[in-house]
Amino acid sequence: MITVENISKSFAAGSTGAPVVALRDVSLAVEAGSLYGVVGPSGAGKSTLARCIALQERPDRGVVRFDGLNTAALDGRKLRDARRQLGIVDTRLQPERTVAGNVAAPLERLGVEGPQRRNRVGTLLDLIGLTRRATQLPGDLSEGQRRRVAVARALAAGPSVLLADDPTGGVESEESGSVLAVLDRARAELGATVLVTTPDASVARRVCDDVALLERGAVLESGNVLGLLGKHGSKIANQLLPAIETSRAEVAQYDLAVDVVLVGFAAVGALLPEAAGRFDVELATIGGGLTRFGDTPVARFRLGVRGQRADAALAWIAERGAHVTHTLYGLRNVAA
Repeated sequence: MITVENISKSFAAGSTGAPVVALRDVSLAVEAGSLYGVVGPSGAGKSTLARCIALQERPDRGVVRFDGLNTAALDGRKLRDARRQLGIVDTRLQPERTVAGNVAAPLERLGVEGPQRRNRVGTLLDLIGLTRRATQLPGDLSEGQRRRVAVARALAAGPSVLLADDPTGGVESEESGSVLAVLDRARAELGATVLVTTPDASVARRVCDDVALLERGAVLESGNVLGLLGKHGSKIANQLLPAIETSRAEVAQYDLAVDVVLVGFAAVGALLPEAAGRFDVELATIGGGLTRFGDTPVARFRLGVRGQRADAALAWIAERGAHVTHTLYGLRNVAA
């Protein structure tokens, strides 16, 4: 468990300017074994937060704790021991060393014996899917492949926490999925707690269990990714769910229109047709779409609704876990 408790951090802006506030009373709780995402625009304070958690920066105020241990009270050997539990993804590979050599570098510094070192490197190359590239140099790889090597190197010493600051930045979209898959495998197969910072909210949709939205150094919203989908007014949900665009003319054809979020295979596949048949109403999809959160399908639709028992149908859908919001009325109800 990583807990960040009300940390603030400022940097001097020079001889004439005021201090630059990077973090403002930031609090997070990262469960052990989870994949946690911190999302936000450039300049939000994500990298500063990552450095504070990585014990590379000391906050001006507040505390970072690992399993309850106050890291602010550590120095010397105890601080070095705490840092060894942290694997930090550094994208700067050693260009003169092979892929295997880059992954092995932390083990060499720790004095790990040859057979044990080779076995660990082999395991990690398999994890990142680059076993056949072991003897190649970083310059022979794509950017996405180099990022995967950087993740393997950060995992070499067996850290309990893996920190990745913008792991897909500058990576082609077709390769970014493989980088995120490696982070997910580090959590699932090695038991590492993974913290990712990124300006790309879709990263949270693809791999994160929990997420926090950081803007101007402050946490605006945080929570379980799937749990936020039904939260009215959630900025994170609005960024992650499919956009809805409908015209007034489309809405006017129905008695009313509502926005509905459906989570899971059963809800997405069967809930709306069952409600339409059960209550003898028309539920027409007039906007929105489908996406996936990890392996879970999620839909956000705008439904055009006709029928005398429309309210009962929508209430029945909501009782079964759908999130129904944003009611709009068609011309028929306006005229009435």
